Amino acid sequence: SQPRKIEEIKDFLLTARRKDAKSVKIKKNKDNVKFKVRCSRYLYTLVITDKEKAEKLKQSLPPGIWESIP
Repeated sequence: SQPRKIEEIKDFLLTARRKDAKSVKIKKNKDNVKFKVRCSRYLYTLVITDKEKAEKLKQSLPPGIWESIP
C-alpha cells in the first residue's frame, strides 16, 4: 500500500507520538525536508519546504526516535 501523506505539522507530531510509531527518518533535500514516521500499518510522510520549520519539528519529536538519512 502507498505511504500516507500528512499535510499538517501538528498531525505529524501526534502520529509520531503514537504507541505504534517505531521510528522517524528525516531526509534533507536541496529544496525540502521529508519526515517519514513508520507506524504498524502505514509509513506516514510529511514534506516541509521551510528549513526553520523543519528544524523546529525535529526538536519537538520524542528524543531517540528519529534518525537522519543521507
